[in-house]
Parts: sequence; structure tokens; C-alpha cells
Amino acid sequence: MSSQQPIRYKYFSREMTPPPPHLLSATEAASQLRAGTLSSEELVAACLRRIREREPELCAFSFFAPEQLLAAARAADAERSAGNAIGPLHGIPVGIKDIFDTAGMPTENGSALHAGRVPSTDASVVARLRAAGALIAGKTVTTEFAFFGPGKTRNPHDPRRTPGGSSSGSAAAVAAHMLPLAIGSQTNGSTIRPAAFCGVLGFKPTRGMISRAGMLRLSPTLDHVGCFARSIDDLALLGELLGGSDERDAGAWSGARAPLCEIAASDPPRPPRFAFIATPHWPRADSATHSAWAALRQRLGTQLEEVELPSSALDAWRCHQTIMEAEMAFQLDREWRTGAAQMTTVLRQQIERGRQVSAFDYQAALARIKPLYSWFAKLLERDYDAIATPATLGAAPRGLESTGDPAFCTPWTLCGMPAICLPLLATPEQLPLGVQLVAARRADGPLLRTARWLERTLASE
Repeated sequence: MSSQQPIRYKYFSREMTPPPPHLLSATEAASQLRAGTLSSEELVAACLRRIREREPELCAFSFFAPEQLLAAARAADAERSAGNAIGPLHGIPVGIKDIFDTAGMPTENGSALHAGRVPSTDASVVARLRAAGALIAGKTVTTEFAFFGPGKTRNPHDPRRTPGGSSSGSAAAVAAHMLPLAIGSQTNGSTIRPAAFCGVLGFKPTRGMISRAGMLRLSPTLDHVGCFARSIDDLALLGELLGGSDERDAGAWSGARAPLCEIAASDPPRPPRFAFIATPHWPRADSATHSAWAALRQRLGTQLEEVELPSSALDAWRCHQTIMEAEMAFQLDREWRTGAAQMTTVLRQQIERGRQVSAFDYQAALARIKPLYSWFAKLLERDYDAIATPATLGAAPRGLESTGDPAFCTPWTLCGMPAICLPLLATPEQLPLGVQLVAARRADGPLLRTARWLERTLASE
């Protein structure tokens, strides 16, 4: 395919007018629910039909109780009919990655070591979803302890390929139109990578915007909550509802929630400018990725400029690895001591490396975050609205032994910067390729606004 032609993945299917309920975005469904033209029972029933069609092949859920979900939908409809106050997500089903505590549902963290674990309280994310009226549809598959050990989920576009990880089930469930929304996490590339491989939008807000209380803590320095959806409006709504201070998480933001919906829906003050940062891993990207980005760069012209990382930033990947290995070794120490034999080799080796990290090396890696972020922040403040990079090295790899390489996600995760994956590109075989946009910390609203501009600009061609 010529690099002169934009390569775009058509991820919004509207072949039927009006579309069946399971194809609606969350904001579209919520609007129809408020207007009374759709009931929660109808929406959930459509999702359940889709789940029955796709779940046997895709295996996105680790726990799912359809009758319980349908009963919750009927109860939501009864509340609305009674004139009771309803929240912005009233009657909307949402999938929860199986590392977030969910009262009365198993939360097993993708590990046999936690099999049968049923928490009595909700993670903050789950509690805020319930408060907004959302229906907890079930628990979606995670890799082992949200690391690299693959779960059972397969890619909706080709079941022979990985869906990515660690938020495998969340990305696959939204991509396959089984659910309109799902919650995930990211410690390296665990939201952005599966979003790219599965062809949906993935949003990793600024670290601390969404509380991590009640979530598996793999690496407190690096852990983020992530969101999956099929529209930017949905991501803005989720981020706004879930954000805010939380005394249960010392790393959560203080103060009022960010008005993400208002900012995301506004027009940018000027056409955005993007810094294309290829990173040292660009030569490893496959030919389809190089071709797709050549077309994108030509389309955006002077709005997309290549920027080289300074030599001082090239140790970001090493620093991330040092921090993650050391903190994982500490966080999973009890599991390693009592059940190392039940862990995958890749996790056990990671923990054992982490146990060997010296205090000096760990502190030195932590100290590198501030100057590295300072360089990115100055770049964005001075010249650009967002950094643009590939989300992955290429399309989802064949085989289920690996969840793919997170190399293009590492620096921004290390620095706690917000990132979004837009499934705007594709391979010649029409497998999705993600465009990743990154902004300065706490610029989540402007990032969503910039993403909307890029999406609409390319869609207008």
C-alpha cells in the first residue's frame, strides 16, 4: 500500500439504522435511556445476546452472572419509572478488570493463588460506578497479577492473535460490542496496548486522577487506572465520574474533579500541533506501522514534527524496569514465598530480579523521573499540544503465549502522563493499529479535546 494513502481502521460500525442497542456508545445509550426510547433491560438483553455469540470464542470474562445482570437492569428501569434520581450511567453495564475488588464477586487477580477470593467491599472505582448508576456486568480477564502471564482471552479480530495485556478481557469485551465500557489498569502498557490490538479507545489518565484504592497494587509508583470505550465522549464521562480525591489512596488527586466532558467537547483554540517522538524502539516497529505513520505524517504536514529524545531520556526504559521489578517483588512477596511454584516462569523471574535490586539503584531510578518529566513538560508547554507515537510495534502478534511489547508506552507511564489510544490506522489486512497521544500531567481534558480533533479531521477525508 502506498504511503500516500492514509491507512485507517473503521472502528465505528453503523450499518443498521438505528443501530441495535449493543452497538451504541455509553453516552448514546444513556441519552436514549433518559429519553425513554430505550430501557436498561433492552440494552442488557442485547449485550447478553452478543456475549452468547462471542464469549465462547473470545473468553473475555473471568466471572459473569447473566441473570444477576438482567435483574439489576430491571431494577434500574423500575427506579427510573418511579421517578427516582438517576446517575449519568444509570442502567449502563460496565466490565471490571479482575484486579479491582468487587463486593460479592470473585476478584482473583488472574492467579490460582487468589482463587476463590471474594471481597466484601468495593474498590473506589467500582463504588463510584455504582453511585453513577452503572451496572457491574462481571469481571474481565486479566493476565496473571496484571503482568505478562497471558489469560484465556483472544483477540476479537482474529482469535489466533493476542488481545494484549494485562487488561485483556476489558479491551476484548468492548471491541466485540459485548459491553459499552470497561475498566482496566496500566503499569507499563496494559491499557494502551490492548486497546491498540483490539481496535478500541483506551485512556490512561494522569496517575492519581482516578483512585487506586481496592485495586491490586503491583507497583505503587507506576500503577494507573485505565478506561476502555468506543467514543471520546464515553472516556471523558468515565474519567470525570471516576476522578477526584480519595483518602484511601494517598496518591489520588486532591480537590475538585476535572470537567473532562466540557473540555473534551470544546473546539481547540487553534489546530493542534503534535511532536512525533519515535523513541529508540522505532526501528523495531513493523513495515505496516512505518507505512501507516508515513501516511499520517504526510496528512498532518507541519502540524506533526519529529522531535528527538535527549540522551538523558534514553534511560527511561531501564529506570521503569528497575522500579517495577523492585516494587513488584515487595508487593507480591507473600505470594512468592508461599506459592512461587504456582507462578508463571516470567512472573517468578521478575520477582526474583526485583529482590536483587539495590536500594541505591531503586532510589536512583526514582530520582530520574522528575528531570525526565520536566523535559516533556517544557516541550509541550512551549511548542506542542500532544506527543504522538505508535501505541505498539505493530498489529497484535499471532499466538497466545505473549501479550505483546509495551515499549512505546514506557516513558509516559514512568512519568505519570495521560495517554490515549485511538484506533485510527490499520494494516493492509485491516488489523487495527493505534495512534497514541500523550499530554502533560493534569492536561487530561485538553488531551481528549486534541484526540477528538484528530479523529474528526481524519474521518472527514
